[in-house]
Amino acid sequence: QWQLVDSGGGLVQPGGSLRLSCTASRFTLDNYAIGWFRRAPGKEREGVSCISGSDDNTYYADPVKGRFAISRDNAKNTVFLNMNSLKPEDTGVYNCAALMGATPKDMCLIAVGDYWGQGTQVTVSS
Repeated sequence: QWQLVDSGGGLVQPGGSLRLSCTASRFTLDNYAIGWFRRAPGKEREGVSCISGSDDNTYYADPVKGRFAISRDNAKNTVFLNMNSLKPEDTGVYNCAALMGATPKDMCLIAVGDYWGQGTQVTVSS
């Protein structure tokens, strides 16, 4: 059973928006840095955006700065990734991950996690 459940992917036209959700069961997310990662066809996994567990520091990969926003709702034990102005190159499988004791930048750049979601497909196409 997945301890992180990520959802919200789908098919959207260029310029559209999606909101991904990452919800934890069995543990409390606010003790962990949470990251969103994506793997495009034929490419390696890359960190998209990460948020700290303690002070809401955030990190964004350059390709998504100004378009994506990561946030957390501790009451719902959920982290969100709001994706706007989507481009075809944003297509891929998006996974969330939880990692204890890491900064958002380190987590995103190293692409590691203690727990991973099962992944949700995002397709940006006309």
